[in-house]
Amino acid sequence: MALLGDLWGEFWAVLTTLFAAAPYIIGYILIILLMMVIWNGVKRLLTPKHDYSSLKTVTFGDESAVTSNTVASVVSIVLIFVLWGAFTGSKLLPGFMHAPGPFQGEGSFEYTITTPAGDSDTATVSVVVHPTGEDVAAPEVAPGDGIAKNDAIAIPVYRSELLRVDSNDEMGRDEETFITAVDGQAIAPGGSVDVSFGRVAMSDKGTLNIIPATGMQMEPIWLPSPEAVWSRLGDIATVGYRNSTLAEHLGYSLFRVIVGFLLGALVGIPLGYAMGLSNWFRGWFDPIVEFMRPVPPLALIPLVIIWAGIGEVGKIILLFLAALWIMAIAARSGVSGVRISKVHAAYSLGASKWQIMRYVIIPNSLPEIFTGARVAMGVCWGTVVAAELVAAEKGAGMMIMVASKFQSTDIVLMGIILIGIIGFSIDMLMRQAEKWLVPWKGKG
Repeated sequence: MALLGDLWGEFWAVLTTLFAAAPYIIGYILIILLMMVIWNGVKRLLTPKHDYSSLKTVTFGDESAVTSNTVASVVSIVLIFVLWGAFTGSKLLPGFMHAPGPFQGEGSFEYTITTPAGDSDTATVSVVVHPTGEDVAAPEVAPGDGIAKNDAIAIPVYRSELLRVDSNDEMGRDEETFITAVDGQAIAPGGSVDVSFGRVAMSDKGTLNIIPATGMQMEPIWLPSPEAVWSRLGDIATVGYRNSTLAEHLGYSLFRVIVGFLLGALVGIPLGYAMGLSNWFRGWFDPIVEFMRPVPPLALIPLVIIWAGIGEVGKIILLFLAALWIMAIAARSGVSGVRISKVHAAYSLGASKWQIMRYVIIPNSLPEIFTGARVAMGVCWGTVVAAELVAAEKGAGMMIMVASKFQSTDIVLMGIILIGIIGFSIDMLMRQAEKWLVPWKGKG
């Protein structure tokens, strides 16, 4: 029961997070739909009403019917950067496009104390909220003439501070005198009151916790602005990171991924063909492939370290295993998907088994193999970060993991973006190679 309670608590926390993010998700979806409506309206004005595309009603099964819209792709990328800049206060965007930021400046609130005799007194707390990293002293204030004395505090932006105001009052909790109101609103331990610059909460022991408003912008330690990431990219590209240049880090990762992928393809494709053409090979290897396919490559790291050590061989073996099963299944599916009518037609024309293999099975299975290759390359790029956790001195994954330990979010984000760009570029090259090498795909 305790386990179920813990699981339910975690599940509820996830739901709460999703509900909190729901307005942003819905807003993003509405922006997508709005841009689509605007673009379709513009296209109707610019496109003749009786062309072939406008008359098409059936698109399923027609690979030429639905293609990537370049305008939508450009708008999508620009929108992502605009949202990124808006929620980080980027200087690249005008101020009116920024999401509400955290409170910075001066504020104040009043607190009221009540003595055991029922007497009350009020004092003012002056608050200065300053940028993180700056050393700002609390302002000097006159204490006042009452039992409660005025106080002051300096708080970094995005932070909160506990302030025991009774430490300089004439009577405090030691004399059974407690805070009973903030800005005229009653407050008790565990409660809170909204003030002009944020919120004041009370701890269970009666200490005030001053919480300036954080707004909707992300703190740089969680999400740095685009220009901060770009600046870090320039620094690492010229100076380097951990005694290696950026080109060396990316080059090592790219080398490991390509070698691991090629080895996986060299073994996986023949294995898949054998499983697709032979009942014996299918029965022999199918349990192994289906067993290993759902095992994440990360789970194999301890075994790879034991078997191959922590050098480059171990990293490449891990990437090889990440690609092997995907390529084997892709080749097997490609062979199994060849239409039997094509094989019978080739036999009727007098083709031998090797000719059928060369001119029927291989050409018709290549589309599935290319699809599997793209998936395998993506998995390898995802695995290289984990592979470089093990005693790597160079690599994009190593750079990301080391930076995360020092909370250098700009380097982490920069590495993720670079890995994504390189992976996307490789995928585009593989798509173009598929168009050149398999021009018959989707044409029956």
